[in-house]
Amino acid sequence: MTTDEPRPTGPTGPATPAVGPGTPAADRIGRTIGEAAPTTAVDVPVRGLVAVGTGIWALALVLTLVVPALHEGDRSWWPWSCVTGIALGGFAWWYVGRGRGSAADA
Repeated sequence: MTTDEPRPTGPTGPATPAVGPGTPAADRIGRTIGEAAPTTAVDVPVRGLVAVGTGIWALALVLTLVVPALHEGDRSWWPWSCVTGIALGGFAWWYVGRGRGSAADA
């Protein structure tokens, strides 16, 4: 580029906003908001999931207590994490066992 040539000052084409009223993105968003098909709740065996999670924490506790390298030194807190997971799993088992409608009354 020589000094006689003008320097480019911006985009070569007209500036078009990426998002804003009248842009394709805004039109596409406006069509999708509020037009979703109605959904139904999926029946999930929650108590079974809680039992599996609590069982995994119990297995992790046994493993950390059996392997000395997993509960000595800087890792002395690991068994307590497992105990906390088991305790929270017990609470979840009780809470889920109350039934679906009970939470609304709480």
